Amino acid sequence: MNRANLGASTNFIQILLDIVIAFFSLIITVLIMDGLDISGSLKKYVVIYFIFVVIYVMANRNNKVYNITTFYYVDRIVRKVTKSYMIAAVSVSFIIYFLADDNNLVLFSMVLLPVSYFMLTIFSLMFRYLQRIFSTDKGARCLFVGKKEDYVKFDYYLDKTNINTLHLGYVALNANESDNAHEGEYVGCLDELEQLIRTYNADQVYFMIRDDGDEQYKQYIEICSRMGVTVKTVIDMYRSADSKCFTGDVGTYPVITYHFISLNTFEQLIKRFFDIIGALFGIILSSPIMIIVALLIKLTSKEPVIFKQVRIGMNGRRFHIYKFRTMYKDAEQQKEALMDQNEVDGFMFKMKDDPRITPVGKFLRKTSLDELPQFFNVLIGNMSLVGTRPPTPDEVDNYQIDHWKRISIKPGITGMWQVNGRSNLTSFDEVVALDTAYIDNWSVMLDIKIMFKTVLVLFMHDGAY
Repeated sequence: MNRANLGASTNFIQILLDIVIAFFSLIITVLIMDGLDISGSLKKYVVIYFIFVVIYVMANRNNKVYNITTFYYVDRIVRKVTKSYMIAAVSVSFIIYFLADDNNLVLFSMVLLPVSYFMLTIFSLMFRYLQRIFSTDKGARCLFVGKKEDYVKFDYYLDKTNINTLHLGYVALNANESDNAHEGEYVGCLDELEQLIRTYNADQVYFMIRDDGDEQYKQYIEICSRMGVTVKTVIDMYRSADSKCFTGDVGTYPVITYHFISLNTFEQLIKRFFDIIGALFGIILSSPIMIIVALLIKLTSKEPVIFKQVRIGMNGRRFHIYKFRTMYKDAEQQKEALMDQNEVDGFMFKMKDDPRITPVGKFLRKTSLDELPQFFNVLIGNMSLVGTRPPTPDEVDNYQIDHWKRISIKPGITGMWQVNGRSNLTSFDEVVALDTAYIDNWSVMLDIKIMFKTVLVLFMHDGAY
């Protein structure tokens, strides 16, 4: 029977200590505000503190701050902690804005947030060293089996993490390997593994497995299994530098997954939640404008108000995109004759003075009002508020292998290319570079940043035609 070991890489002691440090920051904040009458609002302060801590810890866990396998670099830790803090601080600020009924609560948050940030950041930087001081002889006792060069390389990486291990020594694959073993680290050969486990009271055995498979290790893994010793296999096989790796199980088969998209399942749920809320708000707020635009199109044209076109969504899925009509009905038939006037190098078609666009359509495109019906695409789930530009089928038919990545997530109403030049971009490769940069660096904060930039671009009518 297999049981998921979801917390194996999570440092729960660090989580507990973060909660304690945050509690001390609450006490310090209360002491700083000692001159104010806060007795009537103390319950609210505790609630605000609780919400802040829960969001901060959840964000930290999502950012792998508590993952013992994460490499320790000062700049990375500060960046991750700051990101988690900003998510928690912004969330608390919104709650206070809507619920605050006294100035003391606002003042409390203005003191608590910087105090907690300073204390939590300092603690996060010190935790690694404190753990090593107090846990020097308490880590898992480990033997390392494999080639010498594999052991040296893995030991270097292991030292950069918070994995608490006590190195017993290096086990060579055979006698020839032992001749080149590091003096003082070599403890024996693989065929002596059972005795080495007994002699050194080993808790864990790391097997550095080459890409030619683990056939030679099977009997030794079985020995560890029968002795109740934990086995960890370090698989040295090809992995793209752009991918993220995680393991799972299918029945009794361990499965290694190489994930090339920055959004994991949890992050996709967060993004979908914001999409639904944003789409509902967008539809409600823009309904009066959409009614006016629909009447304007109907009064100036005999064509249907809504233009429905097949576009390509995530991983090649086809869907119908909805836009207000800005072109004459035979626009697609005219496109072939205008291809020699295309102003974009590549598979996209853009033309500044496109004769297929109606007079009303020019205004709608300039103001981007033609895209308001796409909020319904977002609500349905075909699109996202922020994503990559949704291509047409004829564009995708000509895609090269590197272009396909840009449709590996849901397309968006806005995105990197819309806020970085839009129609001023004259190279399809530039569009692909911006889209893939978004995919590789996705975060909630990046989506928020793009949406704010989109508003500025719309007001300035930058690059729209």
